[in-house]
Parts: sequence; structure tokens; C-alpha cells
Amino acid sequence: MKFAARLLTAVGLSCLAFAAAAQEGPLVTTEWLEANLDNPAVRVIEVSVNPGVFERGHIPGAANFVWHTDLVDTVRRDIASKEKLEGLLRQAGVNADSTIVLYGDTNNWFAAWGAWVLDVYGAENVKLLDGGRKLWEAESRPLSTSAAALVAGNVTLKDANPALRASIADVVAASESGGTAIVDIRSADEYSGKVIAPEGFKETAVRAGHVPGAVNVSWGKAVQEDGRFKPAEELKALYAEAGIDGSKPIITYCRIGERSSHTWFALAKILGYEVKNYDGSWTEYGNAVGVPVTNPAGTVWTGQ
Repeated sequence: MKFAARLLTAVGLSCLAFAAAAQEGPLVTTEWLEANLDNPAVRVIEVSVNPGVFERGHIPGAANFVWHTDLVDTVRRDIASKEKLEGLLRQAGVNADSTIVLYGDTNNWFAAWGAWVLDVYGAENVKLLDGGRKLWEAESRPLSTSAAALVAGNVTLKDANPALRASIADVVAASESGGTAIVDIRSADEYSGKVIAPEGFKETAVRAGHVPGAVNVSWGKAVQEDGRFKPAEELKALYAEAGIDGSKPIITYCRIGERSSHTWFALAKILGYEVKNYDGSWTEYGNAVGVPVTNPAGTVWTGQ
């Protein structure tokens, strides 16, 4: 009887693991995730930016990664180190064969950042919850305020892959050569130089405008009203209209790199294009000395 029980348990866990693997593509639906909340092969991680969101209620069993401290270097402007991120993932119960599902607030911007950073370090089976917190809450799916009891995992990351990350030198070179497409995913007003940063955002620059040669496809054009990504064919048509068809490498940027991570995900993971995310984005480029800027609106920084 004990053997039979163990066999049934093993079979059950194998079925659960198969269910996790059966979710094809880079996105998971809210329906699939709710059905797999008790699946030991699935690890859910929230990456939100607004304080207290996770504590007020999160997807049951989810771990919490704080973007401001966990996914970045808190001393210098950089992404989290491999060692730091690997330790966090293990604390969150992530194993080498786990399926990692990321989600968060503000339309999954920072969850997409998390997906990009994990990609830089070679993490496998990383997916976004399509629609993020917005859709999960709109559908009245379960939330918990209890801390999950997590067993430490054994995941191992790789060294950072520079092919997924653009530097300011890469952006300048792409602007000059035209051999790499540059996609500015900010609002039309930011792109034109009418505003340097959206109202209420503190991180800014001393120059307005955009990288010469960059095309503007605002991140919001890639999503539906409920927060989910548009279907792949619609995304392909959207970017093709701006001349972005995957025929040459792409660099995405925004203001601090989080919105551009969202577009990086659409282009790289959903459409399969070759894409680097420029996480320095406009707060680096617009503050840099000696780089060219296109500023159609002619806005001049006043120090206020």
C-alpha cells in the first residue's frame, strides 16, 4: 500500500510537471496559472514597483522581488549580479527544471524587466503572466496575504550574455550606421521632446528628444485594453508599419529601461526578433556629454 501511494504521488507530480511544460510560448494565461498554483514545477514571482502592493494581496504561493533593491545593484547603476539573483531565485524555491512565471503591477513593466534580466543570465522556462496583476484582479482570481513556505531551490545561472544588453556606445554606433534599428517606446511627447519625462516621474535628463534615427512605437500600442499583449500577427503588423520587421537587429529604449523591457519581450519573445534592451535609456543618453540628440519640439531643460 505504501508503495502504491508513493507511485500514485509520483505519477501525480509527473502529471503536474507535464501540465507546466504543456503551456507553450512565452506567456501564460490567468486560467492556466490558477489551475497550476499547486504545481510544484511552477514558481510564481511578483515584480511590482509600487510599495505595499504585494503585501496587500498577491497570487497565492508567489515570492516577492522588489525591483528597487532585488533586481538592480543598489550602489552603482547596473542590473543585479549573477550571484545576487541566483540567491534570490533559490530562496524563492526555483529549481533547474522550474517554470518561472513573473507578473506585476503597472502593466507588467517591471516583471518584463525581471524577464529580461533573467534572460541575460540564461535562466530557462521564464514566462510572463499575460495581463499581469491588472487582469488577475479584474477577473477576481484568488489573492493571499500569507507568506509562502518555500523550500530552497537549486537553480544555477550563467554568466551575463552581452548580446541581450545595449550600451550607450552600441546606441550611438547604431544611430550612425543604420545597421541596427532603434525603437523608442516612450510616448509621442517624450519622443518629440515636448516633455523630458512624464508628469510625476522623478528620473529625468538635461536634454529632450530622441536618439537620431530611432522610430517611435509607444509600448502601449502593443497591449489590449485588459493588459494582455495583442496577438502575434497584430504585433508583427504594428512594428512592420514603423519599419521594424526583424530583418536587422533591434535596440529598444525608454526612460529607465522598464517600459523598453516590455517591448523587448514583445519583439524578442513573442515575435522572435534579435533584440537588445538599452537599460541606460534616456536618463543616461539624455544626460551624456557629446552624443547627438534629435529634438523636434526644441524643449530646453530649465533645471526645474
